[in-house]
Amino acid sequence: MAGLIGKKIGMTSIFSAEGKNIPCTVIEAGPCVVTQVKTVEKDGYSALQLGYEDKSEKNFTKAELGHFKKAGTAPKAKVAEFLDFEGDYKLGDVLTVDIFNDEAWVDVTGISKGKGFQGVVRRHNFNGVNDATHGQHNRGRHPGSLGASSYPSRVMPGMRMAGRMGCDQVKVLSLRIVKVLPENNLILVKGSVPGHKGSYLIIEK
Repeated sequence: MAGLIGKKIGMTSIFSAEGKNIPCTVIEAGPCVVTQVKTVEKDGYSALQLGYEDKSEKNFTKAELGHFKKAGTAPKAKVAEFLDFEGDYKLGDVLTVDIFNDEAWVDVTGISKGKGFQGVVRRHNFNGVNDATHGQHNRGRHPGSLGASSYPSRVMPGMRMAGRMGCDQVKVLSLRIVKVLPENNLILVKGSVPGHKGSYLIIEK
């Protein structure tokens, strides 16, 4: 599956030919360098490893530096594999947004924004208590009973409770590419994608 590594720039909106306002996410996609070519004969599966955005050598081990040197490129901040990549590529090849075109559809994977410790209303969409009676006065946004008392007399695994929210890998399917700007390595996709501004994204056809 063809794709690129990119970075979320922010959001904007553009007008369609019919005059409709379309909310879009601006993504800097590539250029990406082929850092490894995996084959069924050697590795057991077919994939293309791409690297994106240069990073200082001091942040890498000698083995990692040798891996990038073999591809003839500077060390990369973000590396990702794309299974069954369409096309014939070799080490050191550079891929740009030219692999995408207007009106194409892509899947975008990223790390969602971290929300910290959140209660059950925010984290699991609990309703809370809006029509409290019987003297209830301070349990409006609490989860209530966590389970049966006599049996099993414990909280079962998987119980929806308060806790850390966000910072999860999220994949958004079937986003339409509204516009491609090859001169700036930018693509505009309809709707939102996971992550904060500047976070890395995996864009797959």
